[in-house]
Amino acid sequence: MLTPISWLKEYVEIDCDIKTFVDEMTMSGSNVETYEELGNDIDKVVVGKILSIKGHPDADKLVVTKVDVGDTEPIQIVTGADNISEGDYIPVAVVGAVLPGDFKIKKTKLRGIESNGMMCSVEELGLENEDFPEAPENGIYIFDKEYPLGEDVKKYFGLDETVVEFEITSNRPDCFSILGMAREVAATFRKPFNYPQIAYSQLKEKANDYAKISVKDKDLCPRYAAKIVKNVKIASSPKWMRQRLLACGVRPINNIVDITNYVMLEMGQPMHAFDLDKLENNEIIVRRGNKDEAIQTLDGEIRKVDESILVIADSKKAVAIAGIMGGEATKVTEETQTILFESANFDSTNIRLSSKKIGLRTDSSSKFEKNLDPNTVEEAINRACQLIVELGVGDVVEGMLDQYEDKRIENQLTFDPQAINQLLGTNISEDDMINYLESVELTIDKNTKQVTVPTFRSDIERSADLAEEVARLYGYNNIPTTLPSGTTVGKKNFKQEIEDLSRIIVEQCGFNESMNYSFESPKVFNKLKIEKDSPLRNAVTLSNPLGEDFSIMRTVTLNGLLNSLSTNYNRRNKNVKLYELANVYIPKELPLKDLPDERMKLTLGMYDSGDFFDLKGVIEALFTKLGLNQTIDYNPNKEIPWLHPGRKAEINYNKQSLGFIGEVHPDVMDAYDIEERVYVAVVDMPTLTELASLDREYVSIAKYPAMLRDLSITLKEDILVGQIESIIKQYGGKTLEAIELFDVYQGEQIEAGYKSVAYSISFRANDRTLKEKEVNKAMNNILKALEKELDAKLRA
Repeated sequence: MLTPISWLKEYVEIDCDIKTFVDEMTMSGSNVETYEELGNDIDKVVVGKILSIKGHPDADKLVVTKVDVGDTEPIQIVTGADNISEGDYIPVAVVGAVLPGDFKIKKTKLRGIESNGMMCSVEELGLENEDFPEAPENGIYIFDKEYPLGEDVKKYFGLDETVVEFEITSNRPDCFSILGMAREVAATFRKPFNYPQIAYSQLKEKANDYAKISVKDKDLCPRYAAKIVKNVKIASSPKWMRQRLLACGVRPINNIVDITNYVMLEMGQPMHAFDLDKLENNEIIVRRGNKDEAIQTLDGEIRKVDESILVIADSKKAVAIAGIMGGEATKVTEETQTILFESANFDSTNIRLSSKKIGLRTDSSSKFEKNLDPNTVEEAINRACQLIVELGVGDVVEGMLDQYEDKRIENQLTFDPQAINQLLGTNISEDDMINYLESVELTIDKNTKQVTVPTFRSDIERSADLAEEVARLYGYNNIPTTLPSGTTVGKKNFKQEIEDLSRIIVEQCGFNESMNYSFESPKVFNKLKIEKDSPLRNAVTLSNPLGEDFSIMRTVTLNGLLNSLSTNYNRRNKNVKLYELANVYIPKELPLKDLPDERMKLTLGMYDSGDFFDLKGVIEALFTKLGLNQTIDYNPNKEIPWLHPGRKAEINYNKQSLGFIGEVHPDVMDAYDIEERVYVAVVDMPTLTELASLDREYVSIAKYPAMLRDLSITLKEDILVGQIESIIKQYGGKTLEAIELFDVYQGEQIEAGYKSVAYSISFRANDRTLKEKEVNKAMNNILKALEKELDAKLRA
């Protein structure tokens, strides 16, 4: 919010430099975004008086003038201006002056005649002509009265102002006004806050005789008030008002509109003026819009409203969109004789939704969205009427039309200084706390220990809010550093520990993390060869997507990682290993009624840095580190459409599916423009977390020797090594320590369709030295089981 310092000074004394002001206000909770000293690009432009005007001897369109600029001798200026006269007071840029755009004034000659300065127009001072209606269309600006000669002209154009931009949080609607910020300044610097005295004369007539107001939707309009002003004289606002509006970023229009904007800025209460004669039957009805009802707003646009949008109407039609913008049909013009001043309070949520629905956000709507205090309505409308009378704009009719049934009352809270000190870690006295709270207009009853919170402070709801007020006014920088007094120690839960450990393990294996969007295109399903009837195609669709490429929530993670691998491949990066730890979103049903199942997946992908077995080793290292100490099974018969049919497998552990691993299908690789073989693996993290264990059991170094046996068998070539190892472990007995595959052979000495597999098998007992017959018995059990279940034969 833009706040001119001169305006604040009307209500509170400010006697420090701007940097101190900015620092102190920020420390007390009113964060300053920036500040600007207007007129910094103008220097040495002073008030001058034209003493004489003579024609130029060598130029018909130039004149030679003598100008008094104060203490020095009159200076000579050659100009082509034709709107000046002797005795005029004008802005003069003397030699050495600087104008906007870093334009410097130097001594010069025009057609042989010396010129020692320049007379200025408003445009040459960096101002806009339309903001100064008294300025000529093209010509030198002439002051309306005599000002001290030689004085800097910046203050006469409102350019000696410093404007501070505050960042106001949405929970402080009271600070969206000059008065609200003045109250904060007074509390910060311990200065009196001088609230404006509002009083004005009124005609001895009754407002009820001029108009009628009815509010049909009181839930959306808690309060609606109006005043009647007769004998209106539309004109430009006085210079001081125009300058303040401009400093706040508001363009002056005419005196009536400027008064409503002025009060909105000063008191934070939006207002609107209707031409009473244009209201059918002089009636105001606050109601919901009708279906397909249309209003031409003041910006000239035709806007449709419906039953969800509150409108201001007369007896026949809607004339304004409540809290957002007035209508063209009842706007104030130069012919207006009588106006109805509106000051109302509207439901903040409805204003925000309505503004969004019709695509129109205004200064008024942005304030109403903040849940304004309805008790400010009467003060604001009286302030506007005061300005009406003071500026001679019209005559105010006595009485106010006011619909206000459910009145907002002051909140009562318990004042507990000890609890506040305990919460803040301070030792502030009770009297100091009371002074802090009273400085922001909270009232404290010392006997009952009750705090009365004014209705404009809707953000103060509990004792912690009182503590915050004390803390910011005491000074956050004055609060001592203390250790937390609680006993709870925060730590990561088991799920987070497993995820962190998984990251560490795969990164130790050379993988780098990749981050991809959760939003994808439906075209992904075709790229990954996912069947038409696959449940994976049942994705959550976004109601307001950025485009088709980001229109669904992903159900598989491969697309993002394959895109990352493709980018690296096409940039000729070698030996790429990437992983992603992120969610997929599986809807329970469609259309969506409940939140989808968010399942985290660990996705690994690599090319040019290993093969299927290297990636399998990474997976097994991960499982080992996470305490999965039983056999991992790989099912090559599982249909996985995006993987090569002969180089893929489902990963199983204790008959539970943990994910899959394999080489990406060549057709899929073509879709992602990768010509290398790519290997991927996906692990379901919730299932892995259920099976994982971080407990470790210490096993002492073996005292007794191991006994080794080699086993070479022949069996059908389609039998998997995993099946063989599973049988060996099952029938090897308790003394089986380890098995190691060291040879697989197919050739001339082996029957076609068969293969030879050789293992080194180790046996060891922890409490004794094994005997030959014990090991022979275990080996016989293994051989019998292999022969029975796999039709394996001992190779001679």
